[in-house]
Amino acid sequence: MMPVNRRRFLALALGWPAVASAATSSTVNDYEPTDLVETLLSRANIPRHSNELWVLIDDKEATLSIYRGNTVVEHYSPISLGRGGAKTQRVRGDNVTPLGEFRINRFNYESQWHIFIGIDYPTPPHARMALEKGIYSQADYDDYFDHYRRHGAPPQNTALGGAIGIHGIGGGDPDIHGQYHWTQGCVAVTNEQIEQVASLVGVGTRVVIR
Repeated sequence: MMPVNRRRFLALALGWPAVASAATSSTVNDYEPTDLVETLLSRANIPRHSNELWVLIDDKEATLSIYRGNTVVEHYSPISLGRGGAKTQRVRGDNVTPLGEFRINRFNYESQWHIFIGIDYPTPPHARMALEKGIYSQADYDDYFDHYRRHGAPPQNTALGGAIGIHGIGGGDPDIHGQYHWTQGCVAVTNEQIEQVASLVGVGTRVVIR
């Protein structure tokens, strides 16, 4: 099996060709910092296949929609996102919901938020952007991929934060939920809605937050 180094890992995560010429590699190393997540989001709302079950969370509309291909299966509005807004780059403690394309990787049915559905934030593109912007040092970046290779999931305790997912309101106030973005970066729906979401999605389901 071909070893998965950082460049190959990122290439696989982004869907880029994993093998590039020396000239291409030089170009990649010298390019100006770009918003990789924004680039990925430009095509993220296209179903992977006609029967794909996937989730679309729209920050501007404050909605969560579950699709089967291009057909809406469930639609929830309003939902709550982070108090700090939604951005392609977040850091620990800023209460921002990360934009991007994710996969569900865990469920917690004993959460204080009724049910917690975790996603694989921070993704490799988020890590790459953090390195380019100086949020990650090279050592941080190396440690990120080392953790991902060993555990099959991103680390949750770096400068980018973690523990991001979709959850209910638990014992929270439904009126506040209906009027304000109140989370620390997660996406919140009502307890009844999170039960419905959990019954439809599974580990590996694609989640787009835009």
